[in-house]
Amino acid sequence: MNTISSVFENLDKQCALIPFITAGDPDLVSTGKALQILDNYGADIIELGLPYSDPLADGPIIQEASSRALKQGINLKEILYMVKTVKVSIKAPIILFTYYNPVLNLGINNFIYAISKAGIQGLLIPDLPIEESEYVISVCKLFGIELILLLAPTSSNERISKIISKAPGCIYLVSTTGVTGQKFQLTSQLKKLTETIKMMTNKSIILGFGISNTEQIREIKNWNVDGIVIGSAFVKRLSQNIPETGLKQLKNFCEDANNAIIF
Repeated sequence: MNTISSVFENLDKQCALIPFITAGDPDLVSTGKALQILDNYGADIIELGLPYSDPLADGPIIQEASSRALKQGINLKEILYMVKTVKVSIKAPIILFTYYNPVLNLGINNFIYAISKAGIQGLLIPDLPIEESEYVISVCKLFGIELILLLAPTSSNERISKIISKAPGCIYLVSTTGVTGQKFQLTSQLKKLTETIKMMTNKSIILGFGISNTEQIREIKNWNVDGIVIGSAFVKRLSQNIPETGLKQLKNFCEDANNAIIF
C-alpha cells in the first residue's frame, strides 16, 4: 500500500498531481468511479472532501457540491464504506479533507480509527488550531494516518517554523488568502515563499487553492514544490446533470493536468 510519504519519495515526475473531489457529488456511485478514474489517469494522491454545512475555506463551487451531497443525506459512514470498497483497486493514497467539528462530534479517536479502517491514509483539517494539533497528530500516528498541516501566505516566520516543527509529514501551502476557487495569481512573492519554506525543511510541500488550468500547472511545477492540489476545477467538471458526462470531463482534465506536469 502506498503511503503519502512514499509517493513523494518514489515520484517519477517533477511533482505529484493531487486532485480534490467532494464525496457524494453528484452521488456516491459517481464518487467511487471518479476515484478510480483519477487513479488511472495520473493522480498520485487524491483528496476527498467530506461534505459539510459550513465550509469556511471553500469557495462557491465546492460549497455547492457539499450542499448537493448533504441534501441527498450523504454521511460519513456511507462515504467510508464506499472508500473501503474502491480502495482495494486503486493505488493512490486518499487524504480526507474535513473540518474540525465533524471530528469532534464523533470523537477524535473514533473518527481517526474509522477513517483508517476504511483505508484512508491522510487527514487535512483546515480549521484545526495548531495549538490543539499535538493530540490529533498522536492519534493519527497510532492509526497510521498522516495529518497534513497548512501554511498560509500570511504566516509569520515564527508560525512557519512552529508548523514545520510539528508537521508529521508533508505541509500544505495555501496559495492565496480567502477561499478555494478564487482566481489564482502567479506572484514572485508566492514563489519566494515556497523557496523559503523549502530552505527551512526537507518535508514535502504541496501547493493548492485556486489552481485551475494547465498553464498554471506548467509554471508551478518548476517552483520546486512536491505536489499541486487542484480542487474546484475537478469538482466543477464532475458536477454535471448527467454523471457520465461529468466523469468523462474529469478523466480528460486529469489527463491534461498530468501531461502538464510530465511534459
